[in-house]
Amino acid sequence: MAVTERIGEVEHARTAELLAMPLAELMAQAAALRDEGHGWVQSWSRKIFIPLTQLCRNLCHYCTFSQPPRPGENAYMTREEVLAVARAGKAAGCTEALFTLGDKPELRFAAAREELARLGHDSTLSYLAEMAALVRDETGLLPHINAGVMTREEMARLRRVSVSQGLMLESVSDRLCRKGGAHYRSPDKEPAARLETIRLAGELAIPFTTGILIGIGETREERIEALEAIRDLQDGYGHIQEVIVQNFRAKERTVMANAPEPDMDDLLWTIAVARLILGPEMNIQAPPNLSAADFPRLMAAGINDWGGVSPVTPDHVNPEAPWPAVERLRAATEGEGRMLVARLPVYPAYAQDNERWQDQAMVRHVLAHADAMGFAREDDWSPGIALEPRVTRPSALPVDPAIAAIVDRAMAGALLEEAEIEALFTARETDLEHVCASADALRMQEMGDTISYVVNRNINYTNICAYKCSFCAFSKGDKAEALRGKPYDLDLEEVVRRTREAWERGGTEVCLQGGIHPHYTGDTYLNLARAVKAAVPEMHIHAFSPLEVWQGAATLGLPVEDFLRRLKAVGLDTLPGTAAEILDDEVRAIICPDKLDTAQWLEVIETAHRVGFATTATIMFGHVDTPRHWARHLIHIRDLQRRTGGFTEFVPLPFVHMEAPMGVRGQSRHGPTFREVRLMHAVARLALHPHIRSIQTSWVKLGPEGGKACLEGGANDLGGTLMNESISRAAGTQHGQEMPPAAMEALIRSIDRTPRQRSTAYGGVSADIHARGMTAAELTPMVLTPPRKRRREADTNQERFEYAE
Repeated sequence: MAVTERIGEVEHARTAELLAMPLAELMAQAAALRDEGHGWVQSWSRKIFIPLTQLCRNLCHYCTFSQPPRPGENAYMTREEVLAVARAGKAAGCTEALFTLGDKPELRFAAAREELARLGHDSTLSYLAEMAALVRDETGLLPHINAGVMTREEMARLRRVSVSQGLMLESVSDRLCRKGGAHYRSPDKEPAARLETIRLAGELAIPFTTGILIGIGETREERIEALEAIRDLQDGYGHIQEVIVQNFRAKERTVMANAPEPDMDDLLWTIAVARLILGPEMNIQAPPNLSAADFPRLMAAGINDWGGVSPVTPDHVNPEAPWPAVERLRAATEGEGRMLVARLPVYPAYAQDNERWQDQAMVRHVLAHADAMGFAREDDWSPGIALEPRVTRPSALPVDPAIAAIVDRAMAGALLEEAEIEALFTARETDLEHVCASADALRMQEMGDTISYVVNRNINYTNICAYKCSFCAFSKGDKAEALRGKPYDLDLEEVVRRTREAWERGGTEVCLQGGIHPHYTGDTYLNLARAVKAAVPEMHIHAFSPLEVWQGAATLGLPVEDFLRRLKAVGLDTLPGTAAEILDDEVRAIICPDKLDTAQWLEVIETAHRVGFATTATIMFGHVDTPRHWARHLIHIRDLQRRTGGFTEFVPLPFVHMEAPMGVRGQSRHGPTFREVRLMHAVARLALHPHIRSIQTSWVKLGPEGGKACLEGGANDLGGTLMNESISRAAGTQHGQEMPPAAMEALIRSIDRTPRQRSTAYGGVSADIHARGMTAAELTPMVLTPPRKRRREADTNQERFEYAE
């Protein structure tokens, strides 16, 4: 027997099995399969509906969207009308602009051809491309295009201005295209033509939506055949991100106005069969507005998505069926034990692989709206922007038992696995609050009611750097004056002056870090430490990232350990664990390919601990990274701490995107969401317990409100007063350069905690030093010594900067 015959027999047997299976059993299997692929998450898209034209060359017997030309009315929405809808959608928090239109009306209507000519276009699809680009560029909304049957060239053109496209297969029944069928005199509803369009989308790597329309005269066997055709295309190309099961609704003034509508059991049966055929990972949607009050029942049949729901525009295809209000949708979803999560028109798995699934022109727009998991950001906040006080919306959902079990293991001191830590980073709603509350309880258990801070001064001695880290807006190269600030290279006298001023103002620490200047050597760093210690012997020197240590050792031809011992001898006290970014080379290859790799960073820090230095540990997150990378980073830090015990604290540093090169170029997300910020502090507390006891939050990245939220979710330290903050401000943060001790203590008391000024090593400080900080004079202006320039004999075409000691 031929292979194709055997396959045919298997599919026939499967069809017979599905047709015979009781509905309750079908639904139970489908729901279990859905849960396997999507867990509790029920997604939806905040969208606007842009019906660019309601002219269509097809004459589907059930459609009221298609309208003939009307005297005195435009055949197409104008530019101004399109923008007005898009701007209203943006104001309402939408992310999707759904362009829907009839198939190539210019092939049927002279009015369409004439109006297109006046608009400067020869086709509807040409005008559509212009309008999609307009909406994208003017509002940032992500176009999703439903434009009917198209050629490969037409789809490729629209791929450049949209993040996804769609075409309902509806049915594979040729019968429906014959006289008396729902698709009679509708050439674009020929099943072969629609299947070819869907196939071409696969070749072009277009994230695609399709689906079936039930109740238009097809049989259940034909529904199964259509779903199997969709499955086969997905198996071949992997591009079908969503399948819609849509029920026919009879409409007045149509040929099928009196045709019977499928009942709820018929719809539930079809949804369940779709899930069983398409598998656990497929996103399956059924429009909630087409099932009225019964729509919550659809979840029991295996859907994981509600589709686009608009707070702005009606469903122009089904105007008689209004969208459910979002809060009603949320309540109904939670009532079935599922969690409503907003997505983009491009689904998470596709949004996390933009290189494959998006034209380069669309990538920045996807990243602007996406969180670390590829869902939609909850709001417009990004690190560096002032955060308004927030009220947590109560959820009716219970805590996920899997999340609760991981939290319990962490609080008991277990070593969490990568997958467990990653799972904690996916927490939302009730799970998020449980993770944060548990972390805060652990903070209270370990660190008590005290929130500590240190009075310190950042001294960034140069912003000239030979490295090209794409996340950094602070460093300046030879020709970087167009970026924020000019290159500088501080005289030692200025470093010493700032150190003395910091001591007079109650400072107990100076933090020395700078760019990797091409003319710095290990002696430069030794001289800096020596000069500071000579000027103020009591000042704690917290200085030199692992990258600076690595570079300094290399320039002197020394092993890292020997160089660290020299630094210790001249007065260096502790090292900042910066330059870590994300300790995963998959990410480092993108954001800092010429920097230390993960193993080298860990080697420098472990060597420093062996020599006798304590260090901090940091993570810089929210750019191109994911929860998997965060989990790996925390495990690296935890395991090193278990070996050495040398970390004093863990410091999450949210990525500030505004002026960062990869942010400006649209190559990164807009920093972590606030949910992700809260989770990073809380999960760090849990995953690093009991090995690292202090979790610090960055007020300069998060501002007072963000800092308070993290202090109430596992953090116990507010970091340094800084006096001068340069790196985050260069990246675009709106927060100040200094938070004086009085402001630190007021913030801490505002959440009913006890402030404590500490030393770098978490010891106490004298009353005299504390008093100096509380009554400090204003800072005097800084002097940013410009670099001296010279021509290198070996390269007369490039200028280099020389360190002036």
